[in-house]
Amino acid sequence: MDHKMKVALIFGGKSVEHEVSLQSAENVFEAIDKTKYEVILIGIDKEGLWRLVTPSIFRGKEHWKDKDQVIFLPHPERGQLFNYSQGRLIGPVDVVFPLLHGLLGEDGTIQGMLRLLNLPFVGTGVLGSAIGMNKEITKRLLREAGIPVVHFLSLIPSSCINFQEVVEQIGLPFFVKPASLGSSVGISKVKKEEEFLPALENAFQYDQKVLLEEYIEGQEIECSVLGNENPIASIPGEIVPQHEFYSYEAKYLDEKGAILLIPARLPKKTAEAIREIALRSFKTLYCEGMARVDFLVRNKKEIFVSEVNTIPGFTRISMYPKLWEASGIPYPELIDRLIHLALDRFGKEKHLKTHYTLPDKG
Repeated sequence: MDHKMKVALIFGGKSVEHEVSLQSAENVFEAIDKTKYEVILIGIDKEGLWRLVTPSIFRGKEHWKDKDQVIFLPHPERGQLFNYSQGRLIGPVDVVFPLLHGLLGEDGTIQGMLRLLNLPFVGTGVLGSAIGMNKEITKRLLREAGIPVVHFLSLIPSSCINFQEVVEQIGLPFFVKPASLGSSVGISKVKKEEEFLPALENAFQYDQKVLLEEYIEGQEIECSVLGNENPIASIPGEIVPQHEFYSYEAKYLDEKGAILLIPARLPKKTAEAIREIALRSFKTLYCEGMARVDFLVRNKKEIFVSEVNTIPGFTRISMYPKLWEASGIPYPELIDRLIHLALDRFGKEKHLKTHYTLPDKG
């Protein structure tokens, strides 16, 4: 190939999932086929500054505020990156791969900016990203589409509800979680009344809306989805937490925090039903490119959609790439497919009319 396509990986960000994002970006950087792609690493620090960084950022040998680090912003001219420090254009980018987990990255904000800059990008667009980030809206839309979800309540800081009312409506124990956050940050499992208010206080640190969710005793199942108009679903995998639940610590800090089983321990009929529901959920929420659909399964047959992640983790222990590998798509090929799905969607969007001419009434 004479010309390598320039792929910009964007990661970090002003999010509590900043560190997870770095892990995902490192793994994508290591797996991407560098005979096909020239990779540009764009790190957003915790203050929101965009910086051109090198792979040493992943190994802790480069710091966000090094004096020689280039600070840049996207330039309105399509595909151009602007070196803010030196006042010059750096060069074009062919496609962007956002790996920003959580707020200001997975919620439609970066996707909207990339649309305005006329840049193709990997993954779900503005609407699907915004929906997928908000667990309450996700559950309401899925429920409207006839897709089973657990019983839940949503609260804002001024809501008036006591512990007994919650127990009467969704049972005990139950989960308290921020409505728009991932990686299990801010989640508590409430088993008795004295745990209720601390759990609310914890969740409200991260969001202005909090969900109270019914506890389902059963299996935690995940299914990866890939595609645009005609998506495909991977074989389902199973998470067996070794902690109280699949917490942030179990996911990213404790190597023995969870056992990942691929394929999941499910009857064939249930596994196929999960794949079908994953595809329905993907389409219902206007997802594109990729998503990981998480499930709770009771008694090996009763299926509930827990949430949908539009920028799933790409760390070395993340289920999204692992499930595709087990389904016959190795990591480098998965990245290749995601990039081409982004370019395909961008090409179709370019043919849409952006102006309207009034008919001649003469």
